[in-house]
Amino acid sequence: MQQFLADSPWDPALVVKATAERVAPEIDVQAWVLDDTGFPKDGKDSPGVKRQYSGTLGKTGNCQIGVSVHAVGSKGTASLGWALYLSEEWCEDAAHRQKTKIPEEEVFKTKPELAAELVERAAGWEITKAPILGDCAYGKNTELRERLNDTELEYVLSVSEEVSVFTAETVFEVPAPRTAGKDRQKTRPRPDREPEQIGDLIKRLGPAQFKTVAFRDGPDGKRMRSRFCFLRVRAAHDWEKRSTPPREEWLIVEWPKGRDRPTDYWLSNLPVSTKPERLARLARLRWKIELDYKQLKDELDLKHYEGRS
Repeated sequence: MQQFLADSPWDPALVVKATAERVAPEIDVQAWVLDDTGFPKDGKDSPGVKRQYSGTLGKTGNCQIGVSVHAVGSKGTASLGWALYLSEEWCEDAAHRQKTKIPEEEVFKTKPELAAELVERAAGWEITKAPILGDCAYGKNTELRERLNDTELEYVLSVSEEVSVFTAETVFEVPAPRTAGKDRQKTRPRPDREPEQIGDLIKRLGPAQFKTVAFRDGPDGKRMRSRFCFLRVRAAHDWEKRSTPPREEWLIVEWPKGRDRPTDYWLSNLPVSTKPERLARLARLRWKIELDYKQLKDELDLKHYEGRS
């Protein structure tokens, strides 16, 4: 079994694809969740192992990091793929690469890049596509959001209150060029106001924008509710370099009753006609990945993986 798993020239993606196409139709898929998890290690020889931050450890420690995408449904979940994160340090270490049999074609990729590749691969399978969910480490990555949108995949991704946006009222106008002829300067759309951080925007608008929305059924059958607001915004990242105005997205903000400030923020490219209940439900659905990781590690021994190559 060890030789088969580690050394035989077989494509594990085919097994993942076959499993996903068999299981996904049975679980009523509602979303795809991307995330990463750590595998603590004592030594230095396993591929990708180094001192790095791990949410599993809650601190920086000696570990490997795996990026995964799971389909989440009302009747269960199904893995859509895993990728081992290799740091730049590992990718540039020829001796370590040779010892752990890292193929030459493997180059450094960020965790969002690995996640995007896993999502795009699964999108070509015969399974139900669903909105992509992810935490702040993925949501703050503008390139990931643009890549998902360009491939016509929907998402609801967490972001921080420091992310800058333009409100829906912002008007973008193209100024008249300053010169004429062949040396005519290119012009870009200019907003009629400055962007503002999400935290400042919500503080300015105040709690009157929030309403109570049910986002899922609780264990006792009662509907679980919280206070949310839903605004149309345009992300301001690198807007000066764009030849067109930034596209509109949903900004979803949760401010639970009894808290003195909002607790969570999300950006989403779901259609403008999407109902608030669906936006809130998707925003709060990502927790299932943590249950998956716990079961995979505790019940299926993923945390004891001992591969050296």
